[in-house]
Amino acid sequence: MKTFEIKDDFLVDGKPIQILSGAIHYFRMVPEHWYHSLYNLKALGFNTVETYIPWNLHEPKEGQFGFDGFKDVVAFIKQAQEMGLMVIVRPSPYICAEWEFGGLPAWLLNEDNLKLRCNDSKYLEKVRHYYEVLLPLLTPLQYTQGGPIIMMQVENEYGSFSNDKTYLRKLKDMMINLGVEVPLFTSDGSWKQALQSGSLIDDDVLVTANFGSRSNENLDVLEDFMYEHKKNWPLMSMEFWDGWFNRWGEDIITRDAKDLADCVKELLMRASINLYMFHGGTNFGFMNGCSARQQRDLPQVTSYDYDALLTEAGDPTEKYYQVQKVIKELFPHIKQQEPLIRQKHAYGKIPQTRCVSLFHTLDSLSNCQESVFPKTMEQLGEGYGYVLYKTEVKGFHQEEKVKVMEASDRIKVYKDQQHIITQYQEEIGEEFQIHFETKNELSILVENMGRVNYGYKLLAPTQKKGIRSGVMVDMHFETNWKQYALPLNNIDDIDFDQPWQENTPAFYEFELEVDECIDTFIDCHQLGKGVIFINGFNLGRYWSKGPIEYLYLPGPLLQKGKNKIVVFETEGICINELDLIDHPIYKKD
Repeated sequence: MKTFEIKDDFLVDGKPIQILSGAIHYFRMVPEHWYHSLYNLKALGFNTVETYIPWNLHEPKEGQFGFDGFKDVVAFIKQAQEMGLMVIVRPSPYICAEWEFGGLPAWLLNEDNLKLRCNDSKYLEKVRHYYEVLLPLLTPLQYTQGGPIIMMQVENEYGSFSNDKTYLRKLKDMMINLGVEVPLFTSDGSWKQALQSGSLIDDDVLVTANFGSRSNENLDVLEDFMYEHKKNWPLMSMEFWDGWFNRWGEDIITRDAKDLADCVKELLMRASINLYMFHGGTNFGFMNGCSARQQRDLPQVTSYDYDALLTEAGDPTEKYYQVQKVIKELFPHIKQQEPLIRQKHAYGKIPQTRCVSLFHTLDSLSNCQESVFPKTMEQLGEGYGYVLYKTEVKGFHQEEKVKVMEASDRIKVYKDQQHIITQYQEEIGEEFQIHFETKNELSILVENMGRVNYGYKLLAPTQKKGIRSGVMVDMHFETNWKQYALPLNNIDDIDFDQPWQENTPAFYEFELEVDECIDTFIDCHQLGKGVIFINGFNLGRYWSKGPIEYLYLPGPLLQKGKNKIVVFETEGICINELDLIDHPIYKKD
């Protein structure tokens, strides 16, 4: 029987090994690109790949599971095995990962009196239902059964959230009862309070630490913590941060390649490593996370380039080559190869073919749901995208005070389909004026820009999107609302035969004809805010705030012949053409 054990060393079939791992998230790239990234990891001399598994991706609606296409984690793990890589899997209900709601499904927010990430019977029952589907897919792939999976995670950075050991033990027992037999681990920040709160060290669950610099200092803390608990386990940084993520409206964060290589070398002198990220990829669709702040949250951008060893498009950076030198110096017996680089193509400018205002295609995209007071996005049965709220307001031919109370995260207000005001987090709830005639249509488009993925606001009411309280005119709440949930997962239903009107949210269609399906980038620097679809696939958000001013379009999402690109632009900008270029572009402020 094949074995993977944790004693004084990591032991593979009884032989000690130092784990050289890199994080690649199968769900942040198209399956056709998995080989490219895994090859480049193996070419660096690494022996392991690590991935999270996001619950919300695989169970977007309760009881509805999906494991096909870029959600096919089994195919990804088997691909890694074929290439001679071991696999570390992190299937914990919460993953952080700068991913929408840290991987937690939005539908959990509809459950009354459910408490996330603790010993709550309602929450644990939802986790169990998920695990009863997920874990039977993973357990046959364990190393002990001839597969590549050597370890699985119980919970993620739990010491930065709570210290409910009963909850952690129930997760652990759930995994074991469903067939997990490889070693389990926890990963937490590298300070004593976090390690104590988030670990199950007294239950013989491996403790690992997350950090990205001062390697010896952080390893000393981890080693001391193990010593205090009479453990002599091998040291490992489960997330050695080689870059960082980016947020809308901020500068791109970068790190010197030589500095990273020096810190990696320092760590590898005494520990195993998982580079986070080796290849970051893309937050396709509406899956970007959000950083929690006291006054307002900070949504993260579509690109998850992370300034990692591979670019968003999967090609080696200077960091790759610097770390390559370190591996060659420390492990001269390890075979290295030249990395792969993918072709990029500038398809050029393509003209708009059709356009239609959102207001005129609402009924083809969404079923109208009526209620006395506005319902949240979750109450309307959706978790992502937008909601358009409409009601009739009786007026008296005068200016009235209007306030939208408790909405998340960004609103655009219209009277009779004419734009009145746009408000973002810190402004929502502030009073503004509208001149109402006798009869008026009041419309409010609310965008969910991403739920927080880390910190105390996971439990905050602001994670419920749409309008939570109501809309006030004069001093009263308006009633009798028509609501249209817009996850935009059905853009083939857009009715382009209807009219377009200026300065309204609108859809713009473009046709791209190609002979070869090559990676490209959509230039967004002249656009306002919205999302772009290629052949029905949601590439993600763009926003003129930057710092990214492009969307990456992987070649496999194209098809030979005609391709349909649809842009949903919320800012009223008329888009007459798109430019497809061969490189990413960034805001130059």
